[in-house]
Amino acid sequence: MLIIWRLLYLTICANFLGYALICIANSSEGERFEAMQRVHRKFLGQRMTFPQFGGSITFMTAFGSPPLSTKGKAICVDSINELFEAIEKAEPNTTILIADGYYHLPRRIEIRKDGITLRSESGRREKVILDGGKHQLGELIAVTGCSDVTIADLTIQNVRWNAIKLNTDTGVHRVTIYNCIIRNVWQRGVKGVRVPPNILRPTGCRIQYCLFVNDRPKTFDDDPTDNPQTFNGNYIGGIDVMFAQGWVISDNVFVGIQGRTREGRGAIFLWHDSRNCVVERNIIIDCDVGIVLGNSWKPPDIEVHCNRIIVRNNFVVRCPESGIVADYTKDCLIAHNTIHDPTNRLGRLIRLVHDNDGLRVINNLLSGPPIKNESSSKMVLFNNLVMPDYSHTFVNANRGNLRLNTNAIDAIDKAEPLPEVRDDIDGKPRGSKPDIGAHEFR
Repeated sequence: MLIIWRLLYLTICANFLGYALICIANSSEGERFEAMQRVHRKFLGQRMTFPQFGGSITFMTAFGSPPLSTKGKAICVDSINELFEAIEKAEPNTTILIADGYYHLPRRIEIRKDGITLRSESGRREKVILDGGKHQLGELIAVTGCSDVTIADLTIQNVRWNAIKLNTDTGVHRVTIYNCIIRNVWQRGVKGVRVPPNILRPTGCRIQYCLFVNDRPKTFDDDPTDNPQTFNGNYIGGIDVMFAQGWVISDNVFVGIQGRTREGRGAIFLWHDSRNCVVERNIIIDCDVGIVLGNSWKPPDIEVHCNRIIVRNNFVVRCPESGIVADYTKDCLIAHNTIHDPTNRLGRLIRLVHDNDGLRVINNLLSGPPIKNESSSKMVLFNNLVMPDYSHTFVNANRGNLRLNTNAIDAIDKAEPLPEVRDDIDGKPRGSKPDIGAHEFR
């Protein structure tokens, strides 16, 4: 009985997501943001009571973020001056709680001490808005020369370049970015820079349960440095990190990260010798590029861009430049992802290019063109289901909900079990006969 009620709840979640996303597509910019807010807030660790099995259970879906606990000394602030003073004077391992409100920041927030937590007091990320638009800030939060920093439960918006800049060339480790809205940022939502050889690579960071959303495609006015002589208005992405070590990027939603001519960068982009990271349970809708491991430009001191990265259980919907890309990788795994874009203009739902030794591409569901393999490396491409248009097998493909329905007979129970993929996008365990793609039907 417990299993039945869990499945019933997940079905309700799926239908809500589909309804909300179609509202977003047909709304104005302001309405679109509010609708996306409702999608991503609806099931944030929500505790539901079901008398049928005698208690309450916290249901987790791709949108569920368990609340963080407060650590160390807590300081409450309710003005811009108090906020900057608290950050400047805070001792290590201090939590700064920001009261609900709209904060037009006059300059970048600088975090330079270990163990600092910056979050909303209420825990409701839509209630604390840190805005860089009024003062045309290039960056809104910077983390420099410190570790164990947490940024959580905030909205960060209207920034020309980087919403959260991790100055990883100064020794930055174990940063957590959690349950934030990153909105209308015109270069990168989260940026991690190149690391020199004498500095330890950024290790153990997490980006989870965040919403990355832009109300419209980028224009020249949004970023004067991105012009016809540079990137033609297309220098834009979601997460862009170099030299990542042991990162987890999971349970995030990316919507509308688009360049001026729809030739932007990845919603998730790992490169420059990134190692041992996991990218899972993300939903990417109407961005120019989905998930990118590597880049066609590789500096001489970098052997490969990505080593032992796992990309699993993600939904990628209508990303015209590419859905998932592997470009100069080694021993990576791309498994159990569902990618839908039947009319993809470049035929790149999954693109493999340049050297990708040891790459495994297994149990992925492609609704659209087949894998585009431009690599001569020794790879394993196995048991990937490719259908020209598999829309009728999804709960609602047009709305971005790629959970399977009863029509998905070619996918259900047809995957090969993988030790690296033991559950699905909703956290449901996969049995001895798993389904192809990100969602487990039963």
